[in-house]
Amino acid sequence: MPTIHPTACVEEGAVLAPDVTIGAFAFVGAEVELGSGVEIGVHATLIGRTKIGPDCRIFSHACLGGAPQDRESTGGATSLEIGARTQIREHVTINLGTERGGRCTRIGDDNFIMNSAHIGHDCQVGNHTIIASFCGLGGHTQIDDFAVLGAYTGLHQYARVGESVMVAGGSKLSLDAPPFTMVAGDRARLVGLNSAGLRRRGFTPKTRGQIKHAFHLIFQSKLRLVDALVRVDEEIGAVPEVERLVSFLRKTERGFCR
Repeated sequence: MPTIHPTACVEEGAVLAPDVTIGAFAFVGAEVELGSGVEIGVHATLIGRTKIGPDCRIFSHACLGGAPQDRESTGGATSLEIGARTQIREHVTINLGTERGGRCTRIGDDNFIMNSAHIGHDCQVGNHTIIASFCGLGGHTQIDDFAVLGAYTGLHQYARVGESVMVAGGSKLSLDAPPFTMVAGDRARLVGLNSAGLRRRGFTPKTRGQIKHAFHLIFQSKLRLVDALVRVDEEIGAVPEVERLVSFLRKTERGFCR
């Protein structure tokens, strides 16, 4: 049976795995689903159609599943989904999706979301990310795997942060941050390749060299983007990491940091 503190409120209809733990004065709404091993801290609030994956930890005063902060939201049936082993620290807020934005806000596996961060409606966050204290993610933003957002980072609506990007604390992103890079500033600009992040991920020296060569052609050679991408295809070939970088840049709608 779940371990539920006597002062906690769990509404009828909530689905709890047998080994869930719910702390004092927490609130779990009727449409919430908690997976195996989930721990809910004191005074945490989980509402809306919210699904929490196994072994997540939700700390005190977090508020998950609140209504979208979107004036055009119609209040339809939308959801929040959080994957396995994600830690959500104190005072974090994460909103439901909207009908026009895909209906679901998604957070992947093994993420670490630090205190007082806000993740807006329809955001899509990958796996193994770190979102540091007081970050603010506008609606419809995308954070790819292994990205790190320094404290007080702000993301404009629809902005994307590519995989293994390091965003310096206090940055404001109105454009996309290309994969494997470091960006900083208001408005954020490209400051280099995230070499330390690539090593930490265990990429081989050969792969790191191929990414570095692609980085040089695209961002440092002064070639037009279309020509640089052709050179990357010709000189590097079918390297999965480089292909993901090129694909990210070709899909940009807002433009990207340079």
